[in-house]
Amino acid sequence: METLPGGTQPQTIGILGAGKVGTGVARQALLAGYRVLIAASGDPANIGLIIQVMAPGAEAVTAERVMAEADLVVLSVPLHKFRTLDPAGLAGKHVVDTMNYWQDTNGEMPELADAPSSSEMVLAHIPGARLAKSLNHIGYHELELDARPAGAADRRALAVSTDDDATGALVREFVERLGFDAVDAGPLTNGTAFEPGTPIFTGWYDRAGVESELTAHLAASGKLEPAH
Repeated sequence: METLPGGTQPQTIGILGAGKVGTGVARQALLAGYRVLIAASGDPANIGLIIQVMAPGAEAVTAERVMAEADLVVLSVPLHKFRTLDPAGLAGKHVVDTMNYWQDTNGEMPELADAPSSSEMVLAHIPGARLAKSLNHIGYHELELDARPAGAADRRALAVSTDDDATGALVREFVERLGFDAVDAGPLTNGTAFEPGTPIFTGWYDRAGVESELTAHLAASGKLEPAH
């Protein structure tokens, strides 16, 4: 994993989005010992009570503070709101995309037709970010129900795809600390293997199961870049 100045591991998680996914990730991150900042659009005071109730211990802040202070930024807004993300503020930041496309929620998104995957569409808007895809293929309630200690026989596995080695290491460590086995899924484009409608998205898998489904997806799609 990439270390921060002084040799310390990243300890501050910043979450953009104060909905069920964002607060669910926040609760697990707090249990794992992280400092957690959460931002939504507008004044942080507007979400202060929600955060106190849904993720006690997290701090409601501005998006600017999330981007300035977080070692890892979690994107958990509705996917169509990717257009509101600040490219300059996220430049150089480690970022994990937890978002999915749902037509009823997101409406028509012509940008998807021009991108190999939804995460690559997001990256095209924030090209300076060091982006990974993960945590999109588990329900917010399952983050708490399915978390297990390392080495547990019934530990669930989650995939992580990214083009940035340091970000991949950081996000995999984050997933592990949340209570799941992290599987290196290779480059960001391989995130299509765990988008909505895929077996990984709809099912429960251990490490071997995720790896098997990744291999099957890549073979079926003819992708030339395998998972690591």
